[in-house]
Amino acid sequence: MAKLTFLKDVCKGCSLCIEACPKNIIKLSKSINAKGYNYAELTDEAACIGCASCARMCPDCVITVEK
Repeated sequence: MAKLTFLKDVCKGCSLCIEACPKNIIKLSKSINAKGYNYAELTDEAACIGCASCARMCPDCVITVEK
């Protein structure tokens, strides 16, 4: 199982990670971070396959994938 970590206070909510996820398990939070953006978050950690597509797409490198 893979573990995803999001730096929520750095995320700009661009949604590129959401589009890149083949399992559709990332969404924008309803909460807002310190910069005023809805940040990305994982909805189902158990379903994550650790492909790191989300991390490769993130322009701000806010996602870490650990296998």
